[in-house]
Amino acid sequence: MLSLRERMPFHFVKLRKIWYLISAVLIIPGLIFFCSQGLQLGIDFTGGNLLDLRFSKAASVEQVREVLGTMGLADSSIQQSGETDFLIRTGVLSEADNANLVQSLKNQFGEITVLRNELVGPVIGRELVYKALWALAVAAVLMIIYISWRFEFKQGIAAVFAVLHNVFFVLGIFAIFRLEVDSSFIAAILTIIGYSINDTIVIFDRIRENMLYKKKGEELEDTINASLWQTLARSINTGLCVIMVLVAMLFFGGTTIHNMVLALLIGISCGAYTSIFIASTLWYELKRLEKRPKTVRA
Repeated sequence: MLSLRERMPFHFVKLRKIWYLISAVLIIPGLIFFCSQGLQLGIDFTGGNLLDLRFSKAASVEQVREVLGTMGLADSSIQQSGETDFLIRTGVLSEADNANLVQSLKNQFGEITVLRNELVGPVIGRELVYKALWALAVAAVLMIIYISWRFEFKQGIAAVFAVLHNVFFVLGIFAIFRLEVDSSFIAAILTIIGYSINDTIVIFDRIRENMLYKKKGEELEDTINASLWQTLARSINTGLCVIMVLVAMLFFGGTTIHNMVLALLIGISCGAYTSIFIASTLWYELKRLEKRPKTVRA
């Protein structure tokens, strides 16, 4: 009869150094770019002009963006409400440029009612970042407390480390390719954290169940490996379902949500990887340290 180790196509835990190397290759270049040049911040963080307009006839976001493009403002954020209401965020404009923009839109779409036209400072963006960092810190502490209560403290540390792995990877990709970061990016990061920790907890739960029925002489790494194989199909299927929805949104969701959806797509794909290959193997490393004999000094 084949042993538990022999029944598995390959051993996740035994190959853990390969997974760590892959993670280092994915994250380190992004962190270098992030630390050296930072992120490409949108007007939510840098400030800019905010125009709330009501058109006299129906228009599309693409038509409005085309007009803005003639003034070099094609990257502006455009949100549509109904068929005639638009909220446009641009960089900081002079009074003349602001008036020219409104006039260009009137020339293209007819009469326009200006509901709001104001300069927004970067204070709101700084406050949003501050609150997001607090949310991340509180979420990390609560995750450690919950996982420690349900499983054990070391699994909580491994799970939070895996979540931070996903966050740093997304930040690195956006830093390398100079993709614009706006307020929706913060929402995407927090969503990635919630999604990836859920998948990790499912795997930890299966490990706990298998630990209860572990046969005598069976190694911890074999139990972890078996648990990963048992939950692998669930992790892949769940991840693929979400990824397919995000891919559809990426191509058909419009320019306004493009970067948010891209962040979700990158983060959730990475989250599936860390849940399977990183979180449990990190917990195994911490368990090994626990069992390592202490050196006695003479």
